[in-house]
Amino acid sequence: MAGLLAELRAALPHDGGVLTDPDLLRSYEHDEADLVPYGTPAVVVRPRTTGQVSAVLRAAGRHRIPVIPQGARSGLAGGANAIDGAIVLSLIAMNEIIDIDAENRIAVVQPGVVNAQLRRAVAEVGLYYPPDPGSWEQSTIGGNVSTDAGGMCCVKYGVTSDHVLGLEVVLASGEVLHCGRRTAKGVAGYDLTSLFVGSEGTLGVITEVTVRLRPAPAPALTLVAVFDTFAAAGAAVSAIVGSGLQPSMLEVIDRVAMGAIEAYRPMDLPTTAAALLIASVDSGARAPDDLAAIAAMCRTAQAEDVFVAADEAEADALLAARRLAHVSLEHLAAQLYPRGGGIMVDDVAVPRTRLVELIEGIERIAAAHEMVVATVGHAGDGNLHPVIVIDRSDPASIAQGQKVFDAIMALGLSLGGTSTGEHGVGLLKRDWLAREIGPTGLKAHRSIKAALDPDNILNPGKIF
Repeated sequence: MAGLLAELRAALPHDGGVLTDPDLLRSYEHDEADLVPYGTPAVVVRPRTTGQVSAVLRAAGRHRIPVIPQGARSGLAGGANAIDGAIVLSLIAMNEIIDIDAENRIAVVQPGVVNAQLRRAVAEVGLYYPPDPGSWEQSTIGGNVSTDAGGMCCVKYGVTSDHVLGLEVVLASGEVLHCGRRTAKGVAGYDLTSLFVGSEGTLGVITEVTVRLRPAPAPALTLVAVFDTFAAAGAAVSAIVGSGLQPSMLEVIDRVAMGAIEAYRPMDLPTTAAALLIASVDSGARAPDDLAAIAAMCRTAQAEDVFVAADEAEADALLAARRLAHVSLEHLAAQLYPRGGGIMVDDVAVPRTRLVELIEGIERIAAAHEMVVATVGHAGDGNLHPVIVIDRSDPASIAQGQKVFDAIMALGLSLGGTSTGEHGVGLLKRDWLAREIGPTGLKAHRSIKAALDPDNILNPGKIF
């Protein structure tokens, strides 16, 4: 270890480049996932250049020391969790927006750039970077790419992979790979860019990202519809999606989540309702008619009330309520179980036409196991986030929560869905990925990993 530390300090001589203080090391142990294992790294490195990342990986390879790439540690699947004795490679200091090319509608950024920072920077030149995970004020572009993060705009604009044109990646050998393009079109060779997007740091370390930008959309119009059953909200979603309309946001919040949000930050949410549907359209001159059509479909689905936001500030407040779901449910868990309240966050996606079946199934599972389960999610693309409230100090509560989690996962796959729509696999869903892709798919994954990381030093144990 002394030899490794000497090499790392020589490669990263700047202040804060190499951290070994035990208190600091503990702060890099894990991401936001609950109830998945983590360890204490031997050292944390914070490079500022691609060359420094390359030097770290070469040193790690010589010493056969695992490397755990990390961004803001806002992930929800344990993909950034450290293991004992590893090198944590934190990319937060690589936070430069290298280029915004307005004419070609692209931006080139380092991985430590925060999502919201990029959104605001490109907005200044009339452009738009759509992906907006709930943690957008914290999560980094590198982390978003590594997990192929989504967000509330996915129903219209897609997930991160739909906006990544090219990457600079440092391989386990320390070699630097450039893949992808800056052009509007390009099909030369294998699509290596797509291979690294969503690979969760297991195949290489992303040090530069070229993203596609869009013209800034028209200001959005927003409504909320209140339903007395969660299934009725799901029926409204199915009608809206099936109509051919293209909302820019279509989110759902159930009663448990609304109550938690209201308790955490009061904003007059209808907490006695079963579900709240938030819909936005940014279709310019057509927007009023589109919003009116969505409102009519909500009423046909038996919405109790439909409210149209009076202005952008009111619409932003509704969006803020949705973004508060995660922290509000953590607060609820702490109130219910003062000794050890926690949450297990699921991330299951099904075909849009099976959304109502998923919603009804989640309600049945929660009732059968007598557990508190809140459900929020991106209803417009069939991606829900059931949140299971548990008492971490009680093994029986943890076991029961795991049963609920597994039952929801099994339900999602049985409906033709996937084990993760946007959070990634990490440690949380390794077994479920194996079930989803089958033995041949798992063999292919292992073969790709072995080809690019033969010594298994990059984020070992994650995904599979």
